[in-house]
Amino acid sequence: MAGLAVNVDHVATLREAREYVNYPDPVSAAVLAEVAGADGIVVHLREDRRHIQDEDVKILRSIVQTKLILEMAATSEMIETALSVKPDLVTLVPEKRSELTTEGGLNLIVHGNAIAESVATLQNAGIPVSLFIDPDPEQVKLAHKINATIVEIHTGAFCESKAQRKKDRAFSRIEDAAKLAHKLKMGVNAGHGLCYQTIKAFKGLGEIKEFSIGHSIIARAVLVGMERAVRDMIALIKEL
Repeated sequence: MAGLAVNVDHVATLREAREYVNYPDPVSAAVLAEVAGADGIVVHLREDRRHIQDEDVKILRSIVQTKLILEMAATSEMIETALSVKPDLVTLVPEKRSELTTEGGLNLIVHGNAIAESVATLQNAGIPVSLFIDPDPEQVKLAHKINATIVEIHTGAFCESKAQRKKDRAFSRIEDAAKLAHKLKMGVNAGHGLCYQTIKAFKGLGEIKEFSIGHSIIARAVLVGMERAVRDMIALIKEL
């Protein structure tokens, strides 16, 4: 069975919507997610600190019992943070201040050399590295070339497509990328835009070892509670 890593960024988004309050607490949400059976906790420490803050990451490092996955841009500031915090996994992602959420995968054709340096620095410190990439065979091959431990395949195009033909093509690209990455002996994760409906399409795609899901779980948790929201998603993943 594939694992579930729960992203708690949007608990912090809700907190940051009001100045001078310390609730809801993403750390508390992470604890509840683990109690419900999550295999890992994900946070994205952004340059503009729009949701998760440095203190959140430090506290999470001390209390997470499964694994702490730190999403971040490959900047010198973030590399220093990762080397200090030592998460169980770093996922390198592209980042633009103007975007509402991460819009696509890393472009390793353009930025491969710089990414390779960041990967080497982190791995030399004993921190495994995942690269968030679009489902493109060239990106998969380049991720392998620069010694990524894991690739996380961007599932946004599939999840956001409305027309069935477009959706089918997007999923076919995910399948091909996952199989190629697995063949190249990299770990394969997937995430972005996945929800309680779109996750069902992944039945039988055993190359994917972990799904990273945040927004849909947090949105459901607002209505039914964090533990139930996580358990509901785990139950769907068990059926894949």
